[in-house]
Amino acid sequence: MVEFKTINRTNDYAFKRIFGSEEGKEALISFLNAVLKPLPGQELITIELQDRELDPKYLLDKAARLDILAKTAIGALVNVEVQIVNKYNIDKRTVFYWAGLYHGQLASGQNFIYLRKTITINILSFNWFEGMEKYHYTFHIREDETGELLNDDLEIHFLELEKITKIRRKPQNDLEEWLLYLNNIQGEEMEEIAMDNPGIRKAMTIEQIFFKNKKERRLYELREKAVRDEISMVVGAKAEGKAEGKAEGKAEGMVDAICKYLDIKFTDASLSLQAEVKKINDVVILDKIINKIYTANSLDEAFAIVKEAAK
Repeated sequence: MVEFKTINRTNDYAFKRIFGSEEGKEALISFLNAVLKPLPGQELITIELQDRELDPKYLLDKAARLDILAKTAIGALVNVEVQIVNKYNIDKRTVFYWAGLYHGQLASGQNFIYLRKTITINILSFNWFEGMEKYHYTFHIREDETGELLNDDLEIHFLELEKITKIRRKPQNDLEEWLLYLNNIQGEEMEEIAMDNPGIRKAMTIEQIFFKNKKERRLYELREKAVRDEISMVVGAKAEGKAEGKAEGKAEGMVDAICKYLDIKFTDASLSLQAEVKKINDVVILDKIINKIYTANSLDEAFAIVKEAAK
């Protein structure tokens, strides 16, 4: 294979270009089959991409969702998203977006029978489920005592990339191979995996083409910068909260994180809202704001979120 600069495969722009393009369908289908583990004879063979083209102006927007949305042959929706930064709300964020996709299938007045299974796959660069060695978690809606499935329409997967690197052995299945790929494994180890995994081999071919394109590489680098800035913001806010060791310190860190986000998202137009946020010192209210503020698509929506949380 042609050598090129190492690519960060969890850069969501690169991920979207590799897996969310027509030429990347083979790689996406292979990855989805590895995650979903369908019964023999029920593997995904074709898939229809539902994504629209990404507007490059959103690449520096840390709240932009560069996810992949696809539809299977039987109409099930599959949403795949890479999460680099732990914002401590991945559970709520996931259910929020899953619900939007699920109810968004129906036009006004349509019968509920037309709702189809909706699957969310979160690829995490951090550990959400602490104290457990497993790296793949799958959730459905079940009865508490009997475990009986209410229906199969909700399916949510979490894949934790950090944990797969701690398994000191060769990958034992396609999913482990894919997780090593997404951990940016290079060299002979990756070449050996790609030899026996056509989907990964296809993904590596696409990433080589991707990185040779100067325009694509520039957009990729812009996204890398946005993610680095976001990580710095979150870590900085967390450090400020810990420095005090008190509720006041935690509140200050949360206020700073919210204001930094508003400044990046809405620039100087958000100064009056930032002033309102700075008046809040209740960590419960601030937590409500942090859990929802990233969903605001306009400054008016951001004002409404702060107002609602402060009630």
